[in-house]
Amino acid sequence: MSPLYLARRLVHLLVTALVVSVLVFGITQILPANAATMLLGEFATPESLAALEAKLGLDRPAYVQYLDWMGGVLRGDLGVSLRTDLPVAPTVFEALGRSLTLAAPALAGVVLIAVPLGVLAAVKRGGLTDLGVSLGSYAGISLPEFVLATLLLVWLTRPEIGLFPASGYVPITEDPLRALWHLALPIITLAIILTAHVMRMVRSEVADTLHADFVLAARLRGLSPGTVLVSHALRNSLLPTITVLALDVGYLIGGIIVVEEIFAFPGVGRLLIVAVQERDLPMIQAGALVMAFTYTLANLAADLAYVCLDRRIQYE
Repeated sequence: MSPLYLARRLVHLLVTALVVSVLVFGITQILPANAATMLLGEFATPESLAALEAKLGLDRPAYVQYLDWMGGVLRGDLGVSLRTDLPVAPTVFEALGRSLTLAAPALAGVVLIAVPLGVLAAVKRGGLTDLGVSLGSYAGISLPEFVLATLLLVWLTRPEIGLFPASGYVPITEDPLRALWHLALPIITLAIILTAHVMRMVRSEVADTLHADFVLAARLRGLSPGTVLVSHALRNSLLPTITVLALDVGYLIGGIIVVEEIFAFPGVGRLLIVAVQERDLPMIQAGALVMAFTYTLANLAADLAYVCLDRRIQYE
């Protein structure tokens, strides 16, 4: 991969972040009732509303507010929360770190479970193993995250079972075992849904690749079945899977909001829900921008993984 391509992709990433920032700022401007009205209430006097709008800078033109906000973002200042009167950046990044403790194990579990099962179903195509994997993937895909999370919450947190706590969060640095106990159900919920998507994709791609000419040529050269499967079929089948994983990061960002709300997990998704309810514009803008930037980084990582898996791909 040439340094020029990498530099170009980084520029594209920054342009994407800029476009997202414009969209996020524009959407927050058209929300019903501005921040001053939410803070003072609907029965506030016009004089008090005008005074607070002037203090918050809401009486300025929208483009001036945007440029002022973007200037702060470039300096690392995401503003001050209207709800807590605390700096937004530390709050958002702390919540993002908690969300990543859910997302990272869920994605790791998907790779460790979905890829082997998908390969096994492709090798045993038409058999009972393939049927079981297919039924499992269909069931996982058909269950929305809020339904699956609610079912797990009802089944596994009942007093007579007591396998997992219903909600809450414990920092890993404080008590690792209790922290993992609280993280288990949200991670399982996310992993099941994503595993279903990826498992189905791996199965389909590997099954098609096993009948490709280059795989037949590898068999004719006397290579062992394991070498043919891993070094030839699987290596070339993983490219579409990586694309799905990158797209699933976006799905994960959206789905994690619902999962965090159901399990009362203090991540960036739940933080955004509270910010929207309270019309905390700086928090909404910062949270949405950080989540969008995380998604663009996932797509960049997918492009880099293409080069590692397929040497025929050369980005010039």
